[in-house]
Amino acid sequence: MSVPLLEFHQVGFRYPNTTTPVLQDCSFTLEAGQKVALLGLNGSGKSTLFYLAAALYRRDRGEIYWQGQRLVHQPERLRQWRQRIGLAFQDPEQQLVAATVAEDISYGLYNLDLPTAEIEARLYQTLQDFDLVELADRPLHHLSLGQKRRVALAGVMALAPTLLLLDEPTTYLDSQQRQQLGRVLEKIHQQGTTIVIATHDLDFAYGWADWIMILANGHVVVSDRASHVFGQWPTLAAELGTPTLLALWQQFPASWRQHRPFPRTVADCSQELIALFQSLLQNGPP
Repeated sequence: MSVPLLEFHQVGFRYPNTTTPVLQDCSFTLEAGQKVALLGLNGSGKSTLFYLAAALYRRDRGEIYWQGQRLVHQPERLRQWRQRIGLAFQDPEQQLVAATVAEDISYGLYNLDLPTAEIEARLYQTLQDFDLVELADRPLHHLSLGQKRRVALAGVMALAPTLLLLDEPTTYLDSQQRQQLGRVLEKIHQQGTTIVIATHDLDFAYGWADWIMILANGHVVVSDRASHVFGQWPTLAAELGTPTLLALWQQFPASWRQHRPFPRTVADCSQELIALFQSLLQNGPP
């Protein structure tokens, strides 16, 4: 049996000068290779969970493990831990520290004390992977928000983390930028990186994730395959709203939906709609 990538065991955390914990008895297991959407209402603690997972915050109680090894807040152990876990903040401005695109992506690589040749090779490959070659020498303050998000993500991925955490990556992105983000994440995942996104964008989570975690009242209340969670959505997470395609699918006749997987893309939904119309024309109502 494989060892989980990341584990939280009854983790608790409270911000200084507050009385109510943000997380309490928070437990979950993350397996390697997953594409996870972390869902929850505002204030549920999604960002805090990420900061704890990346060892930027120190838990008040409980334990956190990486592949069976307990998180210890000692300088060398923390350095190793943070090399494995990459975190892209909700606001890319918090993550961009240099003057140009190339300088920003290189910043973290120089902090790893890598040989110059390896830094240059990683930089070039990252610029290619994220379609940033033409922007390499562009000042960061000349970039659009979508471009800044791409640069921030590129800077994280240049460090080759095993686990990537993305905090609200679709915020303020238009439809084209969201599609581009989806393609970038798919490429990152295919290269072997496990990805967790914290998001309020149910439509993005619905079409992208293969695992769903829901955070409420300071702990993870749902952690299961996306196919099961969305199949039971009205009883599990109605307070979060409903993804658009899932809401449309729920309008199909129950007898039609009973033994068919729910559509995850517009193309899938269109095919189901055509098939239903053809069935109605040939056989009458199901």
